[in-house]
This record gives sequence, structure tokens and C-alpha cells, in this order.
Amino acid sequence: MATALSTAAPGQHVRSTERVVRAKRSTPFSYATLIIVSAVLCVPLVFVISIALSSDQTVNANTFTIIPREFHWENFTRVFGTELPMQRFLLNSVIISAGAVAGQVLSSGLVGYAFARLRAPGKNALFIVVIATMMIPSQITMIPQFLLFKELGWVNTYLPLIVPNFFSNAFNVFLVRQFVSRLPSEIDEAAMVDGLGFFGIYRRIMLPMLAPVLIAIGIFTLTATWGDFMGPLIYLNDESKMPLALGVQYITSTSQALQAPPWNLVMVGSILLTLPMILVYYLGQRYLYEMDISGGSAGVK
Repeated sequence: MATALSTAAPGQHVRSTERVVRAKRSTPFSYATLIIVSAVLCVPLVFVISIALSSDQTVNANTFTIIPREFHWENFTRVFGTELPMQRFLLNSVIISAGAVAGQVLSSGLVGYAFARLRAPGKNALFIVVIATMMIPSQITMIPQFLLFKELGWVNTYLPLIVPNFFSNAFNVFLVRQFVSRLPSEIDEAAMVDGLGFFGIYRRIMLPMLAPVLIAIGIFTLTATWGDFMGPLIYLNDESKMPLALGVQYITSTSQALQAPPWNLVMVGSILLTLPMILVYYLGQRYLYEMDISGGSAGVK
């Protein structure tokens, strides 16, 4: 038996060594593949930047190139000098996005924690109903929601775009519930011995531990709300209340008849619409990884 083990061990060692060598050999190929794919996916973004830096003559002649040949940086200031209130569009986007993020983070944390820790009859059945709402297309509820907000007098205000976020959504509740479920229940029990209730446990103990998942929910909500076009188009009528997503569309629709839109200014507006989402994701991507790593390690006892 010892002989068999001694003969098997070198073979296993050789096979493991071969796997390590193959992994090291595949690394350059993997990096090269990722670089090529990334370069291809970046072509539309580079084309947008090239058009944004083009002159009006290039726009009228429609002679755009993928690689920028002109560098008219003044286009980024000209877009704020148009007849449209671009500064107001930006401010409106900030107001709507900030309200939506605050609502989703606050409500998702509380509801997810309740589903994970509180004991109540029918809790699991109610959670299944909440998850089932993810299968309902938003187009089905679009008209009933509009009629409801119209009866409340919320049309042409920010409220239809902000208030529903304070009731969370099924996906974010699922994320928080799964994260909290993997945390040891002994934490809650020890806090209860010290005299804390459910809200005290959530505010003093759970909330700091939920930081990665709540930041991830904030990132998801911000990226979805900042670029939202359909919601503001339905509920907002006044130009002074419209966000940047509608403002960019207005740049293309306010040109004269039979005249090409100012595509350089349109692309500048598109960059202003896209850049914040890229920066937020880049700065917060480590929290997306910590959301899974922290929850997974916390579930290991």
C-alpha cells in the first residue's frame, strides 16, 4: 500500500506540474485575446470621440473618420452655448439619479435584511411573490402606472422617477437577502443579548457589513437612472425639468428642416451622458467584487 502511494504521488505531482505549465502558457494567449476583443469593442467609443472633436465643416460634409484627425475641444463648451439649457439638463439628471440611488439603497437594505433575518408566517411565500415580479415586463405596467401617477398629480414632476425607488425592486432585495443569509446568525444573537432590537442590529452592525452590496446597488441604480430615456419621456413635459438623456435627443430634433443635425455637439452630449457612468463603475468596481467575496467568506464557518 505504501508502495502504491509512493508511486502514485509522483504521478500526481507530474500532472499538477503539467497543469501549472499549461496555465502559464495560456496566459499570454488569454491576454492577447482580451486585448483584441477590447480594442474591437472600443471602436464605437473612439468613433464617438472623433465625431465630437470634428469641425462643423466636417459635419456638413459628413467626412468622419474613426481615428480623430481634428481636435476642436471648444465643442465641449459650445454645447452649453446652444439654445437648450444643457446645464439644467445636467442638474436634473443629478437630482433624479441621487434621489433614485438614495431610495434603492435605503429600501433594499431594510427589505433584504427583513427577508433574511426576521421570522414571520408566510415570509418565504411572500419572497417568492417578490421574486416573481421580475418576470413581469415593464411595458405591461407602463399604462397603469401612468394613470396612477396622473391621479396623484405627479405627472410633469420628478416624483414618478424617484418615489418608486423607495419601494426597492426584486433584484436588489434578492442581492441583500442572499448577502445577509451568508452572514453568521450568531452576530444577531450576540447583539440581542446586549439588548439591541432588529433596527438597532441593522443600523449598528449589519449596515457597515452591507456596505459592499449597498454600494453595488447604488452603482446599478445610478447607471440605470442616469441614462434612462423612457421614464422622463413619459412623465416630464417641461423642457426645464428634462434630464440629459432627453436633452441629447433634443439637440438632434431642433435642427432646421433638410439640415443635418450638429453631430459633433450631439456626440459631446453623448459623452457627457456616458462618462459619469464609466467613472462610477471604474471607481466602484472593487465593491462589486467585495460583494461576492465578503458574502462567500462570511458564510464559511
